[in-house]
Amino acid sequence: MKKSKFSYASPAVAVALLFSSMFCGCDTKKESSQFETVHLTIASEVASEDILERQIAKFQSLHSSELSLSYTIRDVSEDNLLKSPRTSSDIFCIANDQMDELYKAGSLLEITENTDNVGGAGTTAAEVVTRDGKIYGYPISSGNGYFLYYNKAYFSKSDVNQLDKILDIAAQNKKKFTMDFSSGWYLFSFFKGAGLNLEYNAEKLANTCTWNARDAEHTGVSVTEAMLHVTTHDGFLNLPNDQFVENILNGDVIAGVSGQWNAEELASIWGEDYAATKLPTYTLEGEQVQMASFTGYRILGVNAYAESPTWAMRLAEYLSNEETQLMRFESTGQC
Repeated sequence: MKKSKFSYASPAVAVALLFSSMFCGCDTKKESSQFETVHLTIASEVASEDILERQIAKFQSLHSSELSLSYTIRDVSEDNLLKSPRTSSDIFCIANDQMDELYKAGSLLEITENTDNVGGAGTTAAEVVTRDGKIYGYPISSGNGYFLYYNKAYFSKSDVNQLDKILDIAAQNKKKFTMDFSSGWYLFSFFKGAGLNLEYNAEKLANTCTWNARDAEHTGVSVTEAMLHVTTHDGFLNLPNDQFVENILNGDVIAGVSGQWNAEELASIWGEDYAATKLPTYTLEGEQVQMASFTGYRILGVNAYAESPTWAMRLAEYLSNEETQLMRFESTGQC
């Protein structure tokens, strides 16, 4: 940030200035203001160029009395935040699992303005960008989780609340519900829903898993038995995620669990019958238990080595606001 420059006047000039101010009167006192010319670099992954141009123009308008802003949108491949943070973008986009490494490397600028608004106080979104009680980024999406897609030609809104009902309707129509049972990332939904946890321990660089707990309300064995019941149903098809769209396209699958990355293709295939909702409940020891999902965030970070850190922080805050998030969702499907 530029500093104001002052020069000293001679005594004679000082006296002349004093008399001038006296004749002008006290009510005409002017407050000094600082106008800055700032250039920022922004990683292309932050948002589409169209969104960036529109939102940066609005940001410039809000600060037109104090800021002249120019910017460069850099290709993501040019950024190497760990190896060369000093030459990386001022504002960049990262996944939440990159936070710890960048924080320990000192590459993330501490967010010091409007911190109560970041992610919402007490939410998981706020927790994911907080380290040692301080905030180091702005959550902008949580699109790394998964949910239920379904074809409205076969299911009502109430049908998709329970996995048993989904499976029965699929079987009756000689169709399938699909989910990737070969992936622990998806199987997490059953165990977490039952109260069994899997989490990353950042300090020990290891996972903590309680899926084999014997003293919980629901044991890992009972969860596994419930999952086996799903796999033997005529309405179930185990598919890796990369075959999800293919089997919907050929008509075999009418409901399944996946993420936002398939939204555009499914909408084009199912048309007016396209729908999505939360994960269903499943039957566990005679009870209906809500399936859970991972929450993976995308975060706007500010480079600790930015030449204009305050303005980089303010722009990053603006680019993570509700309006910009909605524009990003409508453009890319990022939740």
